[in-house]
Amino acid sequence: MRIGYGWDSHEFTPGIPLKIGGVTLPHDKGLGGHSDGDVLLHAITDALLGAIAGPDIGSLFPPSDPQWKNADSAVFLREALQRVKTAGYELVNLDSTLILSTPKIGPHADAIRKHVAKLCGIPADCVGIKAKTPEGMGTDNAVIAHVAVLLKRS
Repeated sequence: MRIGYGWDSHEFTPGIPLKIGGVTLPHDKGLGGHSDGDVLLHAITDALLGAIAGPDIGSLFPPSDPQWKNADSAVFLREALQRVKTAGYELVNLDSTLILSTPKIGPHADAIRKHVAKLCGIPADCVGIKAKTPEGMGTDNAVIAHVAVLLKRS
């Protein structure tokens, strides 16, 4: 078995949609980034790659490469899952914590869980989605995602 850990953060930017876990959430700002800024999918991607001692997301999909501008982060996740499979492993489960002030994730957690599970090819009850507020940490204008994954030999 292998475990992996991923972390990502992006600042809020006006005028773009907010995507978390591949789900577009109602909010007046989205997350800035070279791609679609989906912090959760980025953190999952890095956790999967880390579990197989692979390169990180920035090495595979460099922000300096214009082909990744506004890219759907599911592309990155699919590549990481393929690399996991090629390495002889499969994803068992993942657990995530999102840190943000707004919007509230609770009303959207089930939709995010189901979408992430579908993207990853695992049951929804194998995807943990939790959210915490930053409690005065000075990160009110950003979203931070932490993810742990468990892989087993195929």
